[in-house]
Amino acid sequence: MTTVTRTFSVDTPANVVVAYLADFGNAEQWDPGTEECSRQDTGPVRVGSSWRNVSKIAGISTELIYTLEEFSDDHIVLVGRNDTATSTETIEVTATGSGSDITYTNEVEFHGAARAATPVAKLVFEKLGNDTEKQLVEVLNGLA
Repeated sequence: MTTVTRTFSVDTPANVVVAYLADFGNAEQWDPGTEECSRQDTGPVRVGSSWRNVSKIAGISTELIYTLEEFSDDHIVLVGRNDTATSTETIEVTATGSGSDITYTNEVEFHGAARAATPVAKLVFEKLGNDTEKQLVEVLNGLA
């Protein structure tokens, strides 16, 4: 399993951050690997909502179906699945005055023959984590 965690602060209130990040369709704006992310269901974003995410990471395209598995005022868990990997994105948001502290953790578990990619994936996902943090801070601060 490959795990990458980033903790950072933004000027945006926690309730705005949580609502924005729970709608995974917004990943097109803040995730540098995401090329397309489309909602698979309708209605309000809620536990069980799902998105088809197409990403390109290190030149390799992949498609996962993400499901919002946990959603509260300060906690979001989205899980993406396909035949070769399961990606669990856990986001913790803490109000800090008028802004927020965010801890974003991405755990990727490869399945079958794809497990051989785990050591190399760690390096790739660390760089992607840095890029994602930078882009998330910029986008979230733009919502303040």
